[in-house]
Amino acid sequence: MLNSCRDNELVTLLQQSDEAAFSEIYERYWLKLYNESHKRLKDEDLCADIVQDVFADLWLNREERKIETLAAYLFAAARYRVFSTYKRNKNLVAFETPIEFMQASASDPDSIFFEKEIRECIEIWLNLQPEKRKQVFIMKFGKELSTREISEILHVSQKTVQNQFTTSIKHLRVHLGKLISLML
Repeated sequence: MLNSCRDNELVTLLQQSDEAAFSEIYERYWLKLYNESHKRLKDEDLCADIVQDVFADLWLNREERKIETLAAYLFAAARYRVFSTYKRNKNLVAFETPIEFMQASASDPDSIFFEKEIRECIEIWLNLQPEKRKQVFIMKFGKELSTREISEILHVSQKTVQNQFTTSIKHLRVHLGKLISLML
């Protein structure tokens, strides 16, 4: 009966703790997730673990998750687990092209979702920065101005602009690293 349901209907049932809906989601997507992971990892055990972790997380956090597009959510979850595995096991031969796997096309629904999340995270981080650092960052990335142009506008030395920019990049990397950890 549930095999004729659309994904969004299954998500609604899942959030109501419907085990049959969870089973239907699993049947629809486990092999696809496994195959996508296997393209990058070339390791059956790792791929099986990733798929198992994705579905365990889906069930355990079913009430809290706000899933708009089930397929996009599941593929993104698998992709980030592959990335996490890569970070832990950089020396494995299987990880020759994991970053290519992380780069989704701009039209991919899950990449649009995660781009939005990252942009929101950067906006929050930016609002927490000191005013000068914030201005330098916006001028450098938002307006694509050169270091010299920024120094002339802000009436500071180019070295100050470079220092502010370098500091902001270091802080942003830490901030985004924490975001990715939380998303995993």
